[in-house]
Amino acid sequence: MTPQQVAREFHRLIDSGAQIRCVGDARDEPISLLSGGYTPKCKVDLFDTRYYLTNIRQNPDIRFFVAYVVQKNSRTGQTEIYPRIFYKDISLVWRSASHFVRSEDENWIGKGEMRSTLVDGEEIEQSVEETTDLPLEIQTALETLSRIARRVPFDEVAIELVLRRGPDDRIEPYRDFLEPRVRARSDPRNLINRGRSITRITRRNDPTSLRFVKGFQPDFERGVVEISTSTSKLYGGRLKRFRILSKNRKIQYLFFAGPRSVWIVPPQTTTANLTSYGVRAIDVIADEHLCIPGYEYHFLDDSEDPAVLVSQIPEGFAGAASEFDPSRADASPWLERLPVIREFRRKILKDSPARSATL
Repeated sequence: MTPQQVAREFHRLIDSGAQIRCVGDARDEPISLLSGGYTPKCKVDLFDTRYYLTNIRQNPDIRFFVAYVVQKNSRTGQTEIYPRIFYKDISLVWRSASHFVRSEDENWIGKGEMRSTLVDGEEIEQSVEETTDLPLEIQTALETLSRIARRVPFDEVAIELVLRRGPDDRIEPYRDFLEPRVRARSDPRNLINRGRSITRITRRNDPTSLRFVKGFQPDFERGVVEISTSTSKLYGGRLKRFRILSKNRKIQYLFFAGPRSVWIVPPQTTTANLTSYGVRAIDVIADEHLCIPGYEYHFLDDSEDPAVLVSQIPEGFAGAASEFDPSRADASPWLERLPVIREFRRKILKDSPARSATL
């Protein structure tokens, strides 16, 4: 469809009674988003959800689409439209922002659900960023659409119009993000591996000790469902992307292979339950050290006295700093020791093209 056809279809949807449910500053007059230049130009369908997207935009922090997630309300049968912000993270994954904070002291995008974890014996609350990852099935489509624009307009307004603003200390997302996930988890049949991790590191700080629960390992022989390409200056140029099913077909992986490194995006289920944020309601729990991106935060915070090392790379495995972003270091010393990365290099990168996947 042409952009004009997409726009006409979207207007017909509203004329037929579909309601726009906006949570940002445009909530009182959500139709103003269209007159303000945020008419969708393209669409993507997945399962029973339709995504309408504007052309790509950018502000000083992120590149993003204004997106409209269209679903039918399961209780009323009414079609509802949810304006959202889809943006690309430094790991090259497209995400749906849960909320935002902006003030004289803070400026950041909400990254989804919170989870308690033990860090050096202390329990802390952390954002589970992968809960905002958009479905792996549409990642390539979003990447393609982000690159066709000749000019990317600068936009500092859309975030406030579309997203709910939180106070400076609001890390946790709001109810409309959380409740569909809580409902989905309330049925034990929906849980992946009974809600337990599908991987474990059997020896502390030893990447070679990574193990998968049987059935959840990537199927490199018959599980490759999609191969695509993209580019990234940060990661050294041309990247190949491989979406690969697990052996039991319950989950899926996205592998990135660049000139310097290979890394894995947090795995997702293969289920069709999507929330109004366009993301899956059920997530896959895995050891966080399975999915470290090729470059990750590793720098000295000199705002403290004395300076404090901030790092998301396991101790002793940080490589050289990025020439494009000195706050990030090469995580390959860890990644290249993971058995799953070694197997991927051996079976996929040297044996491409891979055989077709079977579901």
